[in-house]
Amino acid sequence: MQESVLDQEAEKLKMKEENAVAAKEYDASSITVLEGLQAVRERPGMYVGDTSVAGLHQLVYEVVDNCIDEAMAGYCTAIYVNLNKDGSASIEDNGRGIPIQKHEKESIRQGRDVSALEVVMTILHAGGKFDKNTYKVSGGLHGVGVSCVNALSKKFVAEVFKNGNVYEMEFSKGKPQTPLKVTGTTDKRGTKITFWPDETIMTATNFDYDILAKRLRELAFLNRGINIYFHDERSEEKDDVNFCYAGGINSFVSYLNENKQPLFPTPIYIKGVREGGDGPVEVEISMQWNDTFNEVVFSYVNNISTRHGGTHFSGFSAALTRVLNSYIKAHNILKNDKIGITGDDMREGLTAVISVKVPNPQFEGQTKQRLGNSDVGSIVQQVVGEELTTILDENPSIAKAISEKAILAAHAREAARKARDLTLRKSALDSARLPGKLTDCQEKDPAFCEIYIVEGDSAGGSAKMGRDRRFQAILPIRGKILNVEKARLDKVLANQEVGTMIAALGCGIGTDGFNLEKLRYHKIIIMTDADVDGSHIRTLLLTFFYRNMPALIENQFVYIAQPPLYKVTRKKKSQYIHSEKEMDDYLTDLGLSDISFKLEGKEDVLDEAERKTLVQMILEAESFAIRLERKGISFREFISAKNAEGRLPQFQIDLADGVRFVYSTSEFEALKKADEVRQRSIHEETIREIPVEELTEEMKIFKPKRLHFIELYEENSLRDLQEKLSRYGLMLEDYSVARKNLITVKEDEGREHPFATLKEIGDFIRANGRKGIEIQRYKGLGEMNADQLWETTMDPAKRTLVKITLEDVVAADQMFTMLMGEEVAPRRVFIEKHALSVENLDI
Repeated sequence: MQESVLDQEAEKLKMKEENAVAAKEYDASSITVLEGLQAVRERPGMYVGDTSVAGLHQLVYEVVDNCIDEAMAGYCTAIYVNLNKDGSASIEDNGRGIPIQKHEKESIRQGRDVSALEVVMTILHAGGKFDKNTYKVSGGLHGVGVSCVNALSKKFVAEVFKNGNVYEMEFSKGKPQTPLKVTGTTDKRGTKITFWPDETIMTATNFDYDILAKRLRELAFLNRGINIYFHDERSEEKDDVNFCYAGGINSFVSYLNENKQPLFPTPIYIKGVREGGDGPVEVEISMQWNDTFNEVVFSYVNNISTRHGGTHFSGFSAALTRVLNSYIKAHNILKNDKIGITGDDMREGLTAVISVKVPNPQFEGQTKQRLGNSDVGSIVQQVVGEELTTILDENPSIAKAISEKAILAAHAREAARKARDLTLRKSALDSARLPGKLTDCQEKDPAFCEIYIVEGDSAGGSAKMGRDRRFQAILPIRGKILNVEKARLDKVLANQEVGTMIAALGCGIGTDGFNLEKLRYHKIIIMTDADVDGSHIRTLLLTFFYRNMPALIENQFVYIAQPPLYKVTRKKKSQYIHSEKEMDDYLTDLGLSDISFKLEGKEDVLDEAERKTLVQMILEAESFAIRLERKGISFREFISAKNAEGRLPQFQIDLADGVRFVYSTSEFEALKKADEVRQRSIHEETIREIPVEELTEEMKIFKPKRLHFIELYEENSLRDLQEKLSRYGLMLEDYSVARKNLITVKEDEGREHPFATLKEIGDFIRANGRKGIEIQRYKGLGEMNADQLWETTMDPAKRTLVKITLEDVVAADQMFTMLMGEEVAPRRVFIEKHALSVENLDI
C-alpha cells in the first residue's frame, strides 16, 4: 500500500516537472508567422466563406469582380467567362490590363525585380482599390480577392494583353512558378486569368453552370450596357449566353416580373447622387408593383448582393412609406376608413432593385451581407423621397393603382390578424394545444426532433407504426393543400390543412406572427408518393414554406424524403432502388458480374478495368443516340447523312427551300448570313411595292426572322467519343449499324454470343442483369409495410434526404411564380421546352 502511494507521488512530481518544461518552451519560437498567402491556405473560410460549393464559386466571383471594377471605372466593355474541359475556369476582360512594370518598393524589400503583376497576385491587401483616384467605387475593397484565388489554386496562369504584347506568368498554390515573360504579340488589351482549384483544400472543384449564370446575369443587369459572355466547354447541353441589358436595373425588374401581371407597364426609375461622408454616393432604384401578394426586393452595394439589407434598404422603406402615406392622405384616397396602412402593406406585390455605389462601404464581415453606413441610409431616403413624390404627382394613374393596392393589403392584413387570433384562441382551448392529426414524439428539444408531413392517412398509418417514437413525429395531410401563390394570408389561414401544419410547427406565420425560436422540429421532412400527384403535393408544400415561412428554408430546416421506386430481390437478398439511373446502373453491374468480353481478332479477354471502360463507352454512345432521338433525328438517319469527306452533320437547319444538314460551324454561319441577305432582299422588294403615302418609318426597319436550327452535338464531345471508340477499333456507327462481328460476350458457363452492334451488347448486359431477379415497383407509400418504410425512408442510418436550400433567390421566385402563379402562358412555354426530357409520365 505504501509503495503504491509513493509511486503515485513520484508520478505527480514527474508530471509537474514535465508541465514546467512545457511552460518554459512557450516562448518567441512558439509564435508562427504565416508567410505570403499561407494564411489563406490555412484558413480559407475567412477569405472565401468555405471550401465547398459556395467557396468554389466565390473564387470565380473574385476575379469577375475585378473585371467589373474596370467596367465601373469606364475602361472595360466586355467580360468572357469560360468553364474549360480540364476543370479550370478562365476569366478575361478588355480593360487596361494589370500593370506589368517593376514595383519599386517591393523590389527593394525582396532584393530582386518584382513586377506589379506578381505583387497583385501574391501579396494580401495589395491592389488599386485603396487609392480613390484609381477606382472611385469597388466591390473588392480588402485587396484579397485575386490573391486568394491564386492561393487556393494548384495552377494559376495570368495573361496580360498590353502594349501589343502578351505577358504571362504562372503560379501554383500562391507561389510564382515562372518569371513574367512575353509569349507573343496581340492587338487586344486586358487581362485573362485561368485557374485550377486546389482539391487538397477545396472539397468541391466542379463549377456549376447555373450558379455562375445567375451571378453573371445579375452583374449584367447592375452594370448597364456591359457584355458578359459565358461558355461551358464541358457540356453541349448548356447554351452559350451573352448577358447584356441596355435598360440596366429597369430590365432587371421587368425580368423579375415577366411571369406576373404588373399594375403599370414601365417600372419607376429613380437615380440620384448625393455627397456622403467619404465622397459621392450614387443611388439607383427601379420598382414596379404587380398583382401578386409577395414582396421581392433585391439590394446591392457596389454590385455586391446584401441579402440581409442594411441602411440603404431601411432608407428606401422609410421613404416609400412616408411618401405613399402623404399621397394617400393628401388625396383622401382612404376616405373614411379607420384602418392604418403600414410599410408592409405598401410593399405587397412590389418588385424592386436597389443599387447604391458607395466609395467606402462598411459591411458586416467579409461576407458583405448587410450594409452599415449610416450616411447612406439618409441619402437613399432623401433621393427616394424627392424623386418618388414628383413621379406620383406627375403620374396620378400609377399613384392611384399603388395606393389602392396598399389599402387592399391593409384590409387583408386586418382579416389575417383576426383569423390568426382566432386560430390561437382555438389552440388555447385545446388541452394539448396541438392538432389531433399530429402523432408527436417524446423528445422536447427541437434540435433533435423531426416531423414527417405525409400524404394520406394510409401512408400516415404505416409511418406511425414504423417511426422511432422518441424523436419522430408524423403529420398526415389529406390531399392537396391550398396553392398559396394565388392567395392572401387571410385565405391561407382559413385552409384547414394549412392551419394544422401551422399549429403543429408552432412557430406562427406572417411578418408579425412568425417566431423561429418557437419552431418545434428542426427537421421538417416532406414525404410523398413518387408519382405525379406526390410531386404536385410536394410543390404545393414547398410553395407554402417559401412564401409564408421563408426562414425555414433559409435556415435549412426543410427536407424531402426519397422513398424507393423499386425493391429488387435476387437469391433472397433485397436492395431498394431510388431512381431510374440507379436501377440502370444496378442492372448493368449485375449483368457484368458473370460475363467477359473478347474483341474480334484478339485472343485474350479484356481485363476488368478495360471491360468497365468499354461498357462506359457503350453507355456514352447510347446517351448520344438518345439525345439525337429527342431532337427528332434517328441515329441511322444521322449516320447515313455523313458527307463525302466523312463528316457527320452538326446542325439541322430550316431554310426557305427546305430542311437540310450542315456539317460545320463556318458553313452554318455562312448560311445564316445568306438567309439574312435573302430576307433583306425580300423586305426591300416589299417596301418598293408599298405606295409612298402608306409607308411608315416602322415599316422601313428591317427585322430579320430568327433562323430555325437544331445543334445536334458539340464538336468536341463527338470527337472525344470517337477517339475513345477508336482505341478499341470501333466506330460511332457501330452503335446500331451492323458491319461485322465486333465483340464476343462469353458467359461463365461457357456460352458465347457474338455481337455486331454496341446496342445489342448493352441490351444483352441489362437482360443478363435481370435474370433471376424479382422487381417490385412502388407507386405509393401506402403500399409499403411499416418495417419497409422505416428501413428505406425513415431510418437515419439508411435513409436519403434532400435538403432544401436557397442558392438563387431570383430563380426560386421565378420558378414558383411560373409553376404556381395565375399566368398560364409561361407554364406552357416551360412544358414545351422540357417536354422531350420527361420520363415515367403517369397518364
